[in-house]
This record gives sequence, structure tokens and C-alpha cells, in this order.
Amino acid sequence: MLDTAAPLWESLAETVRSGWCPGLVAGVRINGETHIFAAGSLGFSRPEPMAEDTPFRISSLSKILGGALALSLVADGTLGLDDDVARWLPALANPRVLVTPDAPLSMTVPARGPITVRQLLTFTAGLGIDFSASPYAAATRDLLWGPNPPAMTPEEYLTRVGELPLAHQPGARWMYHACADVLSVLLPAVTVTPLGRLVEERISKPFRLAATGFPTGSEDFPVVYAADGDGRLREAVEYRDAMAGPPQFPSLAGGLVSTVPDYLTFLSALVRDTVLPPGLRRQMTEDQLTSPQRVGMAELAGPDESWGFMTAVQVGAGHPWSSPGMWGWSGGSGTSAAVYPDGDIGVVFTQRFISGPQDNFDFFWKPFGELRKTVYSS
Repeated sequence: MLDTAAPLWESLAETVRSGWCPGLVAGVRINGETHIFAAGSLGFSRPEPMAEDTPFRISSLSKILGGALALSLVADGTLGLDDDVARWLPALANPRVLVTPDAPLSMTVPARGPITVRQLLTFTAGLGIDFSASPYAAATRDLLWGPNPPAMTPEEYLTRVGELPLAHQPGARWMYHACADVLSVLLPAVTVTPLGRLVEERISKPFRLAATGFPTGSEDFPVVYAADGDGRLREAVEYRDAMAGPPQFPSLAGGLVSTVPDYLTFLSALVRDTVLPPGLRRQMTEDQLTSPQRVGMAELAGPDESWGFMTAVQVGAGHPWSSPGMWGWSGGSGTSAAVYPDGDIGVVFTQRFISGPQDNFDFFWKPFGELRKTVYSS
């Protein structure tokens, strides 16, 4: 496959030469063969070459790993999908809900039911990022938004979340991001085990992911960049500093670090059903949303995407290089990964923040789709 992959590697190399990012690492698994490619340097001002095992801040790709971690507790009976999370997080007992999503925070009604583990995994618990100009959006912008992990302890975070009303009734609508942070508080409460140790014991150690976990401060990360108003790249200092050492808030929403080989190994293990029992893995990577719930997801990702348990799932035609049933996600700091229905996997890590439609991963996914066609037609 190495010869036929040349157009993909050239596309990645050209992306670096164009200045879109100083360097990147990508990995593919096609028809059982795995290949890794690295190009460029660790930064525009850092000439050290990008290596296959360079560590990256993977931002929202943390969610897929977090979903697998939570479901491993479901698999062994520690958690039930329909358990009320208030059993372990009493701050979330008897939630109040805004009468309408744009109402003042004082105008609430009782929730029609509890917040459940299933709702956290499907992002339908009623809390999350609100992109409007509502009072709820203003009140939660410094609390429920990424990309940085919350700048507080898990206990402080949960107290603040519990003091706020929900924007929607539990189970009514998909809302992005914050459910994964609530899950990050729930799992240690259920197991009486620090979250970092849970990740290590249940994911990193069993599958030999030596570079996957929460940051320690010893990683030699690439420089992370964001585009300013005129398109010029600047170092994303706040994000860099937030991920520079052991976190105050270990976040499964966006706080993990990994390498392309590690992440490719993790996804491969999921596909082989060695991380989770086959039935749970299928649930994780299948559409779990009703049509009313999916409205929120469609607003963010379009009508061809839905959500499983902590991962997007393609339900429509999608891009020409994609396929219905494909699952995966992307991270705001410039990471993307997906699994095709036949088990082929693609992973690409950069450290350029995705700031809008002009910033995407077509330079990887288009030639990767063509490579799959070539491999299976030969």
C-alpha cells in the first residue's frame, strides 16, 4: 500500500509546505495494514522535525476515549445507562429547567425526569454550549465552553453546574460538550478512583497506549496556533498554558493527550471489540438520537451527522470520501479521526485550531478516500 499511498502523503506534505500548519502526523489503517506519516516541524519557530510519536493535545478527540471508558463501567455492571447520576452527584438532583431556552434564568419549571448516564453519553442531559445570545449562553460561557478544561476543581465545577437551570428538559435535545465534563466528575465519584488512574487502568495500560492520558508537564508538544482576524497564525498561549501540566480539572471533554500511533491503536481495539463487548460497542457507534434530539446536532454539524455515545455517527450521504455508518469526531485544536463501516481508520493530528469552514481536514480525508478506492479496486 505504500506506493499507492503516495498521493495522500503528498497532500499532507503540501499542506505543511503551504504554511497551513508547521507540521502534522497522520495514520491510516486500510484493509488491515497500518502506516504512519509525519511531516514538518514542531513549530514555525521550532525546527525540530515532527516525529511519528510526537505527543499532541487531542482536545475533543478525548470524548471518544471518554465514552469507551464510561461504557467499560457499564459493561462490568458498575454503572447502568439509565441510572440517575444524582445517586453519586447530589448537586444534580431535582434539576430545574428554563421555561424556554431563551428565558431569564429565574423562569424555570421542574425537570420531567432525572439526568441519566445515557443522557450524558448522548449529550441530551439539557446542558451544554448555547451559541445564541440568550441569558443561559451568557451565564455559561465561562463554565460550559471549551477548549480549555474548566479552570476550577471538579467539586467547584459541579457546584456551579448544579446552581444553574438546564436549557432543555433532560432527554429533549442534543447540546455540545458540557455533558462530557459532567461525566468526568461522575466516573471518579462512582468508582472512588481518580480519573487519570481510571484512564490508565482501563484504557492506556491494557492497550499499551504509553503516551495517552492527562498531561504531566513532561511532554514536548508542538506549538499550538490559532488564526487571528486577518488569517495570520499566532500562538494560542492560553490553551498552551492550560495544557502544560497536570490538570486541576481532568476533562474527558477535551483534556487528554496522545499520539497518532496510540490513537490508531485505541480505535483499532474498539473496532475489534476488545475494549468493549460487541453489543455495547455497536451502541456506542450507532445513532442514538431521536429526530427532535438531533436538531441540536444538525445545527452544529449538518443534517448528515448524528451522535452515538460520545462520538458522531454519519447518518446521511455526507462528503464524497465518507460513508453512512462512519463514526468519529474532530478536535478544535486541529485533530480528526474516523472509522469507516468496514473498519478502515484515519487519524490526523495538527496543532492549528479550527476556526471556521475554511479550516478543515479535506487535505487528509479526500486523498484518504481515494486511497481506499485504489486499494479495494486493485
